[in-house]
Amino acid sequence: MDPETVDPEPLAQFRAWLAEAEAAVAAPEAAALATASADGRPSVRMVLVKRADERGLVFHTNLESRKASDLAANPHAALLFHWPPLGRQVRVEGTVERLAEEESAAYFRTRPLGSRLAAWASPQSRPLESRAELERRLAEAAARYGDDPPLPPHWGGYRLVPDAWELWQHGDDRLHHRVRYLREAGGWRRELLAP
Repeated sequence: MDPETVDPEPLAQFRAWLAEAEAAVAAPEAAALATASADGRPSVRMVLVKRADERGLVFHTNLESRKASDLAANPHAALLFHWPPLGRQVRVEGTVERLAEEESAAYFRTRPLGSRLAAWASPQSRPLESRAELERRLAEAAARYGDDPPLPPHWGGYRLVPDAWELWQHGDDRLHHRVRYLREAGGWRRELLAP
């Protein structure tokens, strides 16, 4: 793998690798999302990237969570996809923007009922007195909304707009293969990185 053998468009190359990962990994869309607070304190957690297109990579969350707070203060983030059976990883860096409410609502309606009710029940990232409290909140949401819960006002999506992609392929003796794409006016510049 080198800058001449990968697709000139990082999204096309990512989609090709993702298709291979779908056959080899349980949740190939799972990625580590790294954010930092306004004062630079880092935090990382796993998210599911639900769409990758020309506009960016989309994930959803509670808008009152730590990640949402970080992104409100510092809209720069990174994603890392790691597919051990393939010996590959993909890093993506860029700015993050909130999705329009209509776009979040459209995706929310496709989620399993339990996930939609849990979005109403969970005060994500906040301390709970007990598991029973969370279960009570879930029962209340189910009683209130039945099988058609609407989009909660505290839940929505984000889009990471890439300005850099990095492909990493395992190599023997730590001589890994790394190619980075950097956004430039009118396209992407590819460069080979030392392992």
